Amino acid sequence: MSDPLYITFFWHMHQPYYKEPVKGEYALPWTYLHAIKDYYDMAAIVDESPGARVMFNLVPSLLEQIRDYAEGTAVDPFLVRGRMNPADMGEEDRLFVLENFFSANRQRMIEPHKRYLELLYLAGDGSRKRLAEKLRYFGEQELLDLQVWFFLAWTGEAARRRYPELLELVKKGRNFTRQDKALLFARHADILNDIIPLYKRLHEEGKAELTVSPYFHPILPLLCDMKSALVAMPRANLPAATFRHPEDARSQVAQGVAYFKEVFGFQPSGMWPSEGSVSDEALAIIAGCGLKWVASDEEVLARSLSGGLGTGKGALYHPYTFRHGARELGMFFRDRTLSDLIGFTYSQWESGRAVSDFVGKLKEIKGRVSGGRVVPVILDGENAWEYYSHNGYDFLRNLYAAIAGTPGLEPATFSEVLAKVPEQRVLTHVHPGSWINANYGVWVGHPEENLGWDYIERAREAAVNNSPVVADLLAVGGAPGEGGGIEAETARLVCKSLYAAEGSDWFWWYGDDHFSPHSDRFDGLFRKYLINVYRLLNLDIPRELYEPIKKMSPAGLVREPAALITPAINGMVDDYFEWLAAGLYDLTKQSSSMHASESLLQSFFFGFDRKALYLRIDGVKSLDDSLLPGDALNLYLVVDKEYRLSIESNSAEGPLLVKDEGGWRETGKGHWKIARVCEVSVPLEAIKPEPGGKLFAYITLTHGKEEVGRWPTDAPMLLKYAGPELELETWLI
Repeated sequence: MSDPLYITFFWHMHQPYYKEPVKGEYALPWTYLHAIKDYYDMAAIVDESPGARVMFNLVPSLLEQIRDYAEGTAVDPFLVRGRMNPADMGEEDRLFVLENFFSANRQRMIEPHKRYLELLYLAGDGSRKRLAEKLRYFGEQELLDLQVWFFLAWTGEAARRRYPELLELVKKGRNFTRQDKALLFARHADILNDIIPLYKRLHEEGKAELTVSPYFHPILPLLCDMKSALVAMPRANLPAATFRHPEDARSQVAQGVAYFKEVFGFQPSGMWPSEGSVSDEALAIIAGCGLKWVASDEEVLARSLSGGLGTGKGALYHPYTFRHGARELGMFFRDRTLSDLIGFTYSQWESGRAVSDFVGKLKEIKGRVSGGRVVPVILDGENAWEYYSHNGYDFLRNLYAAIAGTPGLEPATFSEVLAKVPEQRVLTHVHPGSWINANYGVWVGHPEENLGWDYIERAREAAVNNSPVVADLLAVGGAPGEGGGIEAETARLVCKSLYAAEGSDWFWWYGDDHFSPHSDRFDGLFRKYLINVYRLLNLDIPRELYEPIKKMSPAGLVREPAALITPAINGMVDDYFEWLAAGLYDLTKQSSSMHASESLLQSFFFGFDRKALYLRIDGVKSLDDSLLPGDALNLYLVVDKEYRLSIESNSAEGPLLVKDEGGWRETGKGHWKIARVCEVSVPLEAIKPEPGGKLFAYITLTHGKEEVGRWPTDAPMLLKYAGPELELETWLI
């Protein structure tokens, strides 16, 4: 009998550190909402699935927040408004509820529940009334029903099944009472308090291996030596200040391990370095803190091996040993294709078909790759499931059962693989990079990112120069001890604020790589941690820290295209990289003032290859759920002439029209698909843009023959067409 192929599911659980350092208030509610939906469900599903064996990576700063909510000490404006008696609400509170309590996936979390969808329409989703006008439709009962449904919809499927009272609330559906709402929050308290014990029990029973990340999820190689970014990005512009503090990297790892041991009572064996970011120095620090293995991305491995991944990515499916002097560390590298299928694609498939497809690909790997022993499937463990039916409950249960029941496939953890597969390939050097493009371009190189790093360096230097106790703690590079009086406690808080500011999340939203309507919140939190350093030490706070780092372009342009792209036109974002090099406009500040349809669209991506212009339109919510019957998106392009493409959800192609003296006539065909997003392909030969030239674009929404929305309002978007010779500027991505 041939050796089994080990299938390793590694679910990474992480949220930014949302807790504001002075008031202690949570800026955003996502830790609470993902806790009652995903952190509980993911563990509960494994608990219910015979033969399942997985890994859960739990970031310490996330665990700290979960405990805060479980203990009832978290101050969260969403919970405050959720628990508030509607009769006691002022207009500001009511507007807060209407603005925020539909923040849920419409297809999976709102539409299955008749009353919740009814409230959405009542709030103007269908009639397109302004927010202030909506208030008159929401009396005390409507507000109470909305409060319950928001938090009930965010409650996981496994959680509902384990607490039958929650299913009874779902069944009741409307006319909730204050007692119903109190029951809901009481069960949430039970769920929150059961999360950590449940994970611990799964570890003790051998169904899950629990692992850790550095405490505040920093990019360790950048802490060790900012110049390591130049290996993969030789043309990158680095921060003005030279940031090299390996002692901070060591402290983030050591404090993460110490807090993990405090929570779970044992030393973790494995670590997911934040964003899969590795370097030789970072790995040596991890090994020195007692960890036995780490994981990263397949592209990091490809660039670490002289021959790449080889035929069929054969080199990927082996455990590795990284050796640095006397230190050794096991290493695994994620299969990007399989991981992204779960993260981006299977949510829109019927669960049986998705599981069959996934298992078929595993069998194909086993038959194709000679000597392959392990398939690392590594991905976000929380954000994909709102796009799945029943929060991924059926898909995951069926997936675990299918793998456990397939001869030749064996679910395992990385620690088990290291014990069972003695023939581990040796690496004496790894390419310094992350899971994104095998570099650190998301976190350094852009002026906003560099400014953030400079601010950290200045705050750190000010703290060291003005507090010998802080200087000693930072120099130790380990978890600060207890005791020592007020001065020592202040020093610990200073270090905590500095370490929190080093987290990767703030830099994720700086620059032009990613877009979020909440980017100002992340910017504000980052600066508050640095302000707190100066405040604790009674130092003058630099005025610059009161100024936003994140600059919002009034024209809405976020970035220009950085490379040629050829996305699949299927209305889905198939993987993280498909549109990463595209240009991007923020449409949220570029909308029509005609009506509330102004909130329909969020962003506009554009790019091209040698044959076509590609455009992607994202809604605030999934477009196939947001567009009404009779709605059409109309794309207008202006080169030397004006072109129009009418995009309707019930078709996949249509005439591309050009305007001349005789009116509109057909000049080619456009192709599109509306699903979660709208993706469009326009042949270049039809519009004939000049390389190095410009074209303009705008979008209208029509219902019947009436135009009911326009983006942008005042002037079209300027799209620069560089032509087929566009080269990748790696430091921009």
